[in-house]
Amino acid sequence: MDLLIDNFTHFLAVEKGLAANTLESYQRDLVMYVSYLRDQGIEQIEQTSRAHIVGYLMMLQEKGRATATLSRNMASIRAFYQFLVRDKYLDKDPSIHLETPKIEKRLPKVLTIDEVERLLEGPPLHHPAGIRDKAMLELLYATGIRVSELVNLNLGDVNLEMGFLKCMGKGSKERIIPLGKIAIEIVRQYMETGRPRLFKGKTETALFLNHLGKRISRQGFWKIIKKYAQQANIRTEITPHTLRHSFATHLLENGADLRSVQEMLGHADISTTQIYTHVTRTRIKDVYAKTHPRA
Repeated sequence: MDLLIDNFTHFLAVEKGLAANTLESYQRDLVMYVSYLRDQGIEQIEQTSRAHIVGYLMMLQEKGRATATLSRNMASIRAFYQFLVRDKYLDKDPSIHLETPKIEKRLPKVLTIDEVERLLEGPPLHHPAGIRDKAMLELLYATGIRVSELVNLNLGDVNLEMGFLKCMGKGSKERIIPLGKIAIEIVRQYMETGRPRLFKGKTETALFLNHLGKRISRQGFWKIIKKYAQQANIRTEITPHTLRHSFATHLLENGADLRSVQEMLGHADISTTQIYTHVTRTRIKDVYAKTHPRA
């Protein structure tokens, strides 16, 4: 079964052109599913049935996994079985007609403008890593790009003279995003004084480097944002996407149109962007309740 997973991920990479992070997600889900099957005494994929899939999902549910996790696992398993039938490894697909768990849409957590200001003021500018951290945080809030897109930026992806960056989003779709003056200034400072001190003389093209002179990882950035959030005494739950959510919400609160925000975020469907309109309405209600004398 392990070989079948390898064949499937190879198919996704070569024929579907999926990104590395997506491939890892599929593989992780399927390795867990196969491990469950082996615990049930199943060693051949031909032995699996609808009951095994349902049992696996119930096991995840009993462990307290979120609905989104169950839904993603169901999607991975369904795609796997479709591949197996298509390539004649199986005669029939046991995942057909299984319902995907409905995901409860939760409003994203966003920072107030004051919290963003405190977060962005945290990195010390007398140290190359501090300049890098400041540039990364400013760039995230200025553009709303995903953390994976941020750490994958190369030197040639940023044009400070013209004031824009280009990044490769989901589905290998490239988009161009404008940069504000503050982001341009700190990224220029990082490229002129911070990055040369982190660079170890190798042929590394990554924009943001770690202390070894290599491309900084998503996990590395996650530690960075958590550190500065704690320093800024921010009580809002911070995730790697918090600045992306805050970027979109603050734009809409200040009059940006939904289509422009959709394009900058790289959403294929505008319904995904519309979640931020709910956030702004909720925030307006909170402000009204706290400030109106007769609320």
